[in-house]
Amino acid sequence: QVQLVESGGGLVQAGGSLRLSCAASGPTFSGRTMAWFRQAPGEERKFVAAISRSTYNIYYADSVEGRFTISRDNAKNTVSLQMNSLKSEDTAVYYCAGSSVGPILGANLMMRSTTYAYWGQGTQVTVSS
Repeated sequence: QVQLVESGGGLVQAGGSLRLSCAASGPTFSGRTMAWFRQAPGEERKFVAAISRSTYNIYYADSVEGRFTISRDNAKNTVSLQMNSLKSEDTAVYYCAGSSVGPILGANLMMRSTTYAYWGQGTQVTVSS
């Protein structure tokens, strides 16, 4: 059973930065595509960023491109999301997601929530304007 635990959320002023981390259990972390999604009140869960097993492929939602950076450390079983120049519209619960072991090919699949079998409990990010 894979468990994902997010940390690093909080309250920040607009223009500020936060770094989210996700710690994964289990020995097969390096074989999984990892991603971040977010869900604002009253909205559907939306894609934020994804990173392939080898870090060769990285994708971002247009709304965060240039401000957010996803990274992973396969030796430490962690995936992170560095969020800079935060805006009030970034306020949401942020979820870490992990795929089943194996290749996930293509941006469309990596951006789709149904690709990911494992989810964390979420961490709240609130950006005050």
